Amino acid sequence: MPTRILPAVGDTDAVRSITTLLSQLPDAEPVAPVVDSTQLIDTLARLAAESVDELPEVVVVHERIGPVPALELIREVALRFPAVGVILVTSDASPGLFQAAMDYGARGLVALPLSYEELASRVQAVAQWSVGVRRHLGAGGDVFTGVGGTVVTVSGAKGGAGTTLTAIQLALAAQASGRSTALVDMDLQTGDVASYLDVQFRRSVVDLAAITDISPRVLADAVFRHDTGLALLLAPAEGERGEDVTDRAARQIVSALRSRYEVVVIDCGAQLGGAGAAAVEMADRALLVTTPDVVAVRGAKRAVRMWDRLQIRKAEETTVVVNRHSRATEIQPPLIQKITGTTVAATVVPANFKELQSVVDAGRVHELESKSSVKQALWGLAGELGLVKAADGAHKGGRGPVSFRRRREG
Repeated sequence: MPTRILPAVGDTDAVRSITTLLSQLPDAEPVAPVVDSTQLIDTLARLAAESVDELPEVVVVHERIGPVPALELIREVALRFPAVGVILVTSDASPGLFQAAMDYGARGLVALPLSYEELASRVQAVAQWSVGVRRHLGAGGDVFTGVGGTVVTVSGAKGGAGTTLTAIQLALAAQASGRSTALVDMDLQTGDVASYLDVQFRRSVVDLAAITDISPRVLADAVFRHDTGLALLLAPAEGERGEDVTDRAARQIVSALRSRYEVVVIDCGAQLGGAGAAAVEMADRALLVTTPDVVAVRGAKRAVRMWDRLQIRKAEETTVVVNRHSRATEIQPPLIQKITGTTVAATVVPANFKELQSVVDAGRVHELESKSSVKQALWGLAGELGLVKAADGAHKGGRGPVSFRRRREG
């Protein structure tokens, strides 16, 4: 059976040389190369959704792939697609980099300039390893092989736009529909998820920042299990400790959560740091919450432009959620979409703080009544985003009551 090899190379000249050599290998079947980290993950996810057997046995990652650094990309592939063997192609063949590549999940390293013999040897060894892993999985091995959970980030156009409430209700809706859900407070200096859910906690996201290999046991120790069933990974009580969560640590944490939960909702707050930027870049859906006023919409436009300049996320890949909406406001969703260049969610959240005041003051927003128009809208938004399984006949767009059926416990 031919070995399927997927090159991930951003440099045009490197693509040509690597694909030429790969095509000369015995029993090799190179597939069309991908040019960046996003395309690689999307391609593997699409193939894995069909079957593990559809995945290539070998992925060849060039050192200059981007925008996610090569080692970080290798870690994400290893976590999400453990039946795929990754080879790093690099000009630095030092023992230090070799050890780092192995620590991040690579199965081999090939030095530049490429030699046929070295590449053939590495590909053959990694392909044999991949086939062995798949045979083990086919025998019922307890190894995660799915595409991974859906990651949704919720950011604010400005402070007080309703980011945390939105993130919490989206997570509650997903959990209530029977999906295992994690809620992460990545607003590292001023995060309020714990206050909104009346939680006393010892551990936080900072406790995972210095760990290079987040095992299920380590992750379970850092997560707080809420009465609603949500898995909470909270911001530190001391805001200054948030600086310990680097963009690299954030990538590792998000990858670990994605591999163990069906839905991961991340509250990124209104301030963009390295960790929040990494989360937004990795997210399947990035939400930006705004209110229909001039200051907030300008803030949304500013955030979208900054994300684009920093190559975090393009405007058309961002979804704006309009909070505190009313028909009386001059700024309506179509105008916000035109100003920001984003997609605006069909579901808008009504301006009705009276419904929220008692549960917010008590720190128990998870007890918001089902008849609340705000809750119905936010749970409707969860349905629009595909985070929940809505019962037959449920209304779309948050208009009217939304019901969810739970999965049967196995």
